[in-house]
Amino acid sequence: MITDIESATPALCRLQLGSELRRLRLEAGLTSRQVVRKLLWSPSKLTRLETGENAAVEPSDIMALCQIYAAEPETCELLKGYAAVTKTKRDWWQSAEYRPVINPGFKAFLGLEATATGLHAYESEYVPGLLQTEEYVRVIYGRAHQGLSREDIDRMVDLRMTRQAVLQRKSPLKLTAIINEAVLYRQVGGRAVMRAQLAHIAEVASAPNVRVQVVPFKLGHHPGMNGAFMILQFRDQVTLKPIVYFENLADAWVSRHERDVERHEDAFNDLQAFAPGPQESLDMIKKAMKEL
Repeated sequence: MITDIESATPALCRLQLGSELRRLRLEAGLTSRQVVRKLLWSPSKLTRLETGENAAVEPSDIMALCQIYAAEPETCELLKGYAAVTKTKRDWWQSAEYRPVINPGFKAFLGLEATATGLHAYESEYVPGLLQTEEYVRVIYGRAHQGLSREDIDRMVDLRMTRQAVLQRKSPLKLTAIINEAVLYRQVGGRAVMRAQLAHIAEVASAPNVRVQVVPFKLGHHPGMNGAFMILQFRDQVTLKPIVYFENLADAWVSRHERDVERHEDAFNDLQAFAPGPQESLDMIKKAMKEL
């Protein structure tokens, strides 16, 4: 539960609200279909509420759901407080500046990343976003989104750089990043850009809330060979269970399915066990810098 609603972010309120609404529905023994039939809603409306995907939540909708679920008055007031925050505040990525370059799937991820307490990331092709330098990410976006204007590329770069503030906030995100050794030698932007990028990884990895490991070529077959993924973890793990995130050129999406999350948590745990520890991985990064 959020103890200080007035200082909470809209993203956190949406996520907590969705989890509480789903809990109340299950405790009432109701299916999603039964609820939307009672309220004459579309099925997607309830889904968006329970997954925290609505930018703003109407307090009247919360009151209607609380009535159906026979929620305690105190609980109903708390949920209406969450809804009020989503109506009166705006997350930084919802500004008009960023809106043109954020698709719905990535917008959902931004809300999750901003409220997560831990993030486990495996990357096979490039440096994880929270560890990228501005020059490195500009090259990536310039190649991957050649149809976009210079202004939109600038917005995307600025968005990526702003996201990295989660590592320095008052209660910083705990990042565990595992990267394939190939990432160290793929010259994105040329030697100078890559040297600066690798030096940046080494610098950020010195923070107590950041852990970086490298999967060496010599390991051979490993659990990350099916592709990159991220697992987000939250403080209240009873109602806010871990979520796995994927993205590609066409789309970005999250999965809350317990089986999907478990499979990727198992894969990440295996990668952590198989890969060299942080100090040996740092030595691999410094070796790659020298070879550049």
